[in-house]
Amino acid sequence: MGNPVKRVLFVNSEIFPYLPESGIANIGRYLPQGIQERKKEVRSFVPRYGCINERKNQLHEVIRLSGMNIVINDVDRPLVIKVASTAARMQVYFIDNEDYFHRKSVFCDAEGNFFADNDERAIFFARGVLETVKKQRWAPDVIHCHGWISHMLPLYLKKAYVDDPIFSNTKIVLSLYDDTPKEFASDFKSKMLFAGVSEKDLEVFTEPTGINLAKLAASYSDGIILGSEGVDEELVKFCKESGLPVLDCNAEKLGDGSYIEDYNSFYDQL
Repeated sequence: MGNPVKRVLFVNSEIFPYLPESGIANIGRYLPQGIQERKKEVRSFVPRYGCINERKNQLHEVIRLSGMNIVINDVDRPLVIKVASTAARMQVYFIDNEDYFHRKSVFCDAEGNFFADNDERAIFFARGVLETVKKQRWAPDVIHCHGWISHMLPLYLKKAYVDDPIFSNTKIVLSLYDDTPKEFASDFKSKMLFAGVSEKDLEVFTEPTGINLAKLAASYSDGIILGSEGVDEELVKFCKESGLPVLDCNAEKLGDGSYIEDYNSFYDQL
């Protein structure tokens, strides 16, 4: 990287205790704290799913960051930013929109059906995070993405926001998990087009599958972390043949928390 990493932005699909404990949610909670304890500045983002209790978790809207609209598929949708603080005094920012995130379940309906608009939710989340960071004027050295709903962010950072001075020195780390969705809406690819993003930039996204979305994210990342056991073998092969630095999953270290030191070193070596 050339310069020491001082600021790390975490873009999460889940964070405990706002969502139930899981491998991803626990990393979303404890990794930022561990990185902060290693003298780096951290901030975290997560969608404000409707199952997150705002009163219990003391979320409040940040008026100065809210108010812009994000256009997806020719529809303007307002971006609302909320914030809360963890027990470790870390700020967590929530990307909110009534149409996308007020339903009471996270990715599937009560019958277990994957939401038809999950593609648009991923686009809205990625662009919402990047626009909010621009407003904050907080330039991250590393953005670390966790979970499939963050997978649009590497493409947009490297193509649509590449000339923004806030992100001029930003590196992307992509953690991959066993959460890859099977498929998205058939018109997902056309909805991705935005600002500097062209059809040519989406060549790897041949079919609207979760595997191809993860490959697209990896293609625009600077380093890959295998964040859990069970990551799709095709995806692992793609990443290891990409020439990017790849940090393998270590279940024992994930269990005892010592993975944080490895992740911290990984950031510094990019």
